[in-house]
Amino acid sequence: MKSKKITYIALGILISSVNLSCEKWLDVQPKTQIKANELFETEAGFKEALAGIYTIMTDRALYGREMTYGMMGVLSHEWTGFSPSYNDDATYNYLSSLSRGRIDAVWSNMYKAISNANMLLDNIDNNNVFTGNNYTIIKGEALALRAFLHFDLVRCFGLSYAVNSSQASIPYVTLYTSNQTKQHTVDEIVNKAMEDLILAKELLKTDPIYTGRTINEIDDNGYLINRQVHMNYYAVKALLARIYLYKGDYVNARLEAQSVVDVQKFPFSSQQHVSDLVDLSGAPEHIFALQINDLHQRSIDHLTSQGTGPIFSLSSTVADNYFGADIKSNDYRYIYLLADGTGGNATQKYSLKYSEPAEVQGITNPEYYREKIPLIKISEMYFILAECDNNDGIDPLTNINKVRTAKGIFALTTLDNFRSLMTSEFRKEFLAEGQLFFYYKRINQELIANTDANLITSQGYTFPLPDAEFEAANRVPNR
Repeated sequence: MKSKKITYIALGILISSVNLSCEKWLDVQPKTQIKANELFETEAGFKEALAGIYTIMTDRALYGREMTYGMMGVLSHEWTGFSPSYNDDATYNYLSSLSRGRIDAVWSNMYKAISNANMLLDNIDNNNVFTGNNYTIIKGEALALRAFLHFDLVRCFGLSYAVNSSQASIPYVTLYTSNQTKQHTVDEIVNKAMEDLILAKELLKTDPIYTGRTINEIDDNGYLINRQVHMNYYAVKALLARIYLYKGDYVNARLEAQSVVDVQKFPFSSQQHVSDLVDLSGAPEHIFALQINDLHQRSIDHLTSQGTGPIFSLSSTVADNYFGADIKSNDYRYIYLLADGTGGNATQKYSLKYSEPAEVQGITNPEYYREKIPLIKISEMYFILAECDNNDGIDPLTNINKVRTAKGIFALTTLDNFRSLMTSEFRKEFLAEGQLFFYYKRINQELIANTDANLITSQGYTFPLPDAEFEAANRVPNR
């Protein structure tokens, strides 16, 4: 698959709480301020607005660090080494200034991205400026991103669905307005996200990744090349599978996950590409990823012993526990994607997942393997199917083994404890991706590895709402 390097243009919207200024101004970088109605006079303006949503998501406060390998990695204790500024996160002291600052930044930046999506959606049906299928694709992506962001917000700021789905959580904002949006329950948020996704799925039936239409550089300047770094048709289905599992709807979780697996568009990375260090993040496996043009530098800063910090690592002992001392010599993820520290950090290991891939002669389209952080991967679909199998009394090893053998380790023939095995596989597969914390939360795991903290009694699974929400919007407690 050919990759097109995307330059995202940020659209900044200043928000206080979930409140917006009545003036519909967009700050388009660099330092050119234009009104929204001017931006949305052209198709290029809509493309720019959509790109702005992705740009916000790549910020270090969100998926460019904290929601993937940063804060989320500390909360799940997949890291045993991290900068002291994260000590309160590690003990779930969310009221400390540093921890609260990160949490509030997640809230404000997520709603900033949602605001951009809403402004785009408010304008898209009023302007007949689109060529080809760009209207349905851009609208479908914006709806799906709105759902994606709200679902991750409720995974952060709402109680686990299995614990109390009727507890008040966050507002689901669908309009660009200065009026406050009411607080919704966890169940309401989940259902509203699914409504957006079902509509997005219908719109994205024009997506080239679904239709199979070949896109080249001269086709709309290659705008629709490399749909894996956009919220594409299959990303919508995969997110639906994730949400259905979160909700405990195993029937629909299976249907959506199986349909993504069956199209065979997201193969596991080849052993050769991994061992040659060409494919470090598993690019073919990404159903949805973010492209971050300075990701290699961020990896140097945060995932090496020489970084400027904050730095995240795991001890060699814990790495051995994750991957199994008896099989680690065969696991590609251990052999090629973890590096030993140097000097005083020689007992630590650092993830290479976001490092600059090696340049190997003969690799066509090397850009395809660079600068991507996965947000949804094909391995998660196999694990969702395994969860459904286990729930339905079917042997889950078939789907678990698809991932294990793809990573170089042997297939299991007997199952001792499903939950213990699933947790072990999750730790190995999603290191530095931010998903382990949400996995623990979904199953309401009281005690997790590498910490003595009790996640339930400490309320560690649910972030407190920002103080501004209580001051400006009369919110009720969310936990």
